[in-house]
Amino acid sequence: LACMVARRNMISVMPSGEGFKPEVNQIWDVIKRAMDDVFTVIREYSGAGLGEMEFRLQDYEVLFYIFPDTENALVAIVPALANKGLLEVEMENARREILKSMNISEKEKLLATV
Repeated sequence: LACMVARRNMISVMPSGEGFKPEVNQIWDVIKRAMDDVFTVIREYSGAGLGEMEFRLQDYEVLFYIFPDTENALVAIVPALANKGLLEVEMENARREILKSMNISEKEKLLATV
């Protein structure tokens, strides 16, 4: 239903609410508050190797694929009864691509300061 890069109190990269399916808009406030609570856990344990989290709220599951040593995650909101197998593979592949981009950006920053 929705996919975004997010951190506590901040949705980094996300389509406008108009891009969400109507049913997500109906429960978005509740999901966002719950996500902020989960990001407290992510902040505490990301450095210890926390890689994935998920929770179910009403008829939806929220999947978090955490970027190591950060407070950021790739987040998907899906129907609770969805077959998550393919989605989990796609989320992991997307996380790896984003991490590659992040690493390239960090290297470019280091080279610019030399």
